Amino acid sequence: MTSTTTSALAPSAAENSDERRPGSEWWRTAVIYQIYPRSFADASGDGIGDIPGITARLDDLVSLGVDAVWLSPFYRSPQNDAGYDVADYCDVDPLFGTLADVDEMLAEAHGRGIRVIVDLVPNHSSDRHVWFQEALAAGPGSAERARYMFRDGRGEDGELPPNNWESVFGGPAWTRVTEADGRPGQWYLHLFDSSQPDFDWSNPVVQEEFRRILRFWLDRGVDGFRVDVAHGLVKSDGLPDHLPAVDADSMGGGDEDVPYWGQEGVHEIYRDWNRVLAEYDGDRALCAEAWLPTVDKTALWVRPDEMHQAFNFPYLMTAWDAAAIREVISESLRAFPAVGAPATWVLSNHDVVRHASRLALTAENPQGHGIGPDSPGQPIPDVGLRRARAATTVMLALPGSAYVYQGEELGLPEVIDLPDDARQDPTWFRTAHERYGRDGCRVPIPWDADAPAYGFSPTGASWLPQPADWAPLARSAQEGDADSTLWLYRSLLATRRSTGLGAGTLEWLDGYGEDVLAFRVQAEGGAVTVIANVGTEPVALPAATVLVASEPFEGGLLPVDTAVWLATD
Repeated sequence: MTSTTTSALAPSAAENSDERRPGSEWWRTAVIYQIYPRSFADASGDGIGDIPGITARLDDLVSLGVDAVWLSPFYRSPQNDAGYDVADYCDVDPLFGTLADVDEMLAEAHGRGIRVIVDLVPNHSSDRHVWFQEALAAGPGSAERARYMFRDGRGEDGELPPNNWESVFGGPAWTRVTEADGRPGQWYLHLFDSSQPDFDWSNPVVQEEFRRILRFWLDRGVDGFRVDVAHGLVKSDGLPDHLPAVDADSMGGGDEDVPYWGQEGVHEIYRDWNRVLAEYDGDRALCAEAWLPTVDKTALWVRPDEMHQAFNFPYLMTAWDAAAIREVISESLRAFPAVGAPATWVLSNHDVVRHASRLALTAENPQGHGIGPDSPGQPIPDVGLRRARAATTVMLALPGSAYVYQGEELGLPEVIDLPDDARQDPTWFRTAHERYGRDGCRVPIPWDADAPAYGFSPTGASWLPQPADWAPLARSAQEGDADSTLWLYRSLLATRRSTGLGAGTLEWLDGYGEDVLAFRVQAEGGAVTVIANVGTEPVALPAATVLVASEPFEGGLLPVDTAVWLATD
């Protein structure tokens, strides 16, 4: 099937015969830029980023050098979880614009050779979704309730929840409803906020509805989907009790055998979706947000008939340690190609502490907890930025596909000192302010050092307050500085593209010591040697031409927390 939309990718790219050859699909080597719409660019002036704001900034993404964008949800939603609580999967929330705005954005992006992936949230909907409202009205045993995970409670009068599961955002994962006659009734499951009831994916009606949603957006010309909570959806038979460890990652990344994460039945759902995407031309892609304990388990999501990519969260969560980084890279380059998929690489996103701060934390910080002014192990800013630049220099040399989160190209740190009354993440409220949550990585990004809201909004409005000291980090302030983080990203991406590193092969180099990452990537456009100093002493470099360095340096010694690309004969 060929999409009927006029916003299909420009023919010069879409008709490329190499692109259609199996094994050369665009998503295998793409650098994909994550846009968190409410924090990217606000065209309307209401302080919330929107679709027209994205369209207006597409040329900035072209100059950065990315291949595609992934948009976090912009669907109709009460915004209890920043749009991940979807009330209508086939419409745009007025906060962000209209369907016509999305069509224009798709056309403008495709006209610039940028593909567009949109978020899809299949584990749960908003409690404002028409289906859930119908379920509440219909009562126990109805077909309407069978679309969600409604269960009778335990105890003499059903006063206890069906099991002891906890919400990712804190507190119980079950909420009891009041039935139409006023009596306490059944309980419904919500792995996240109580306003986000989980679908029952054993129901064929749910399965068919999401096929319809996939086709709705594919027909409009989207190039694929990033699938939220892709390791959820299917729950273990009998819903057995389970409590995670106190220090467990909130999404289960370090846990084995969690009855609501990574169940075998979820794979058949994605085989079905794979068949839907195969109806369309243009190498449409599915990317899984699947927090799993090992690279091998993650690779199960990208077997040939399932998804095309899966976020490499074991890589993201690896500490700034040379041996650990080498191990996860080696395991990734073994496990993903073994099932015919590219490795993916990611360091930041809208759910984790930005890596310009995370890599300099001095205490444990489980994923989802966030950091605030009272968190232990506060990051050291200068150290964090140096390590972030070096880590990105390593990441963008690796074979496969890489993801960049908006603002990391500016070196943005996590915003720690947000006022308590400004915080909006459900985690903050559901844990009685014990966990700060994810607001610190979602603060609107700075474009113009001298403009209101740093150019994010023409009125100076901003849904989360921006730090007073961000002017030097604004894109305008970095444009003329060849040593800036913005220029580093541009240089890395340009060199990656010209040499074809994404399709290269990696060979580890010996002789550099245990605190050094050293490898060579052989690509069609030449070979590049990458050396990263993760230790505490300068490292001697071989005589070679420096292509890109994460920090300026002179002489043949690579400073601490610095990485370099060298031309290899």
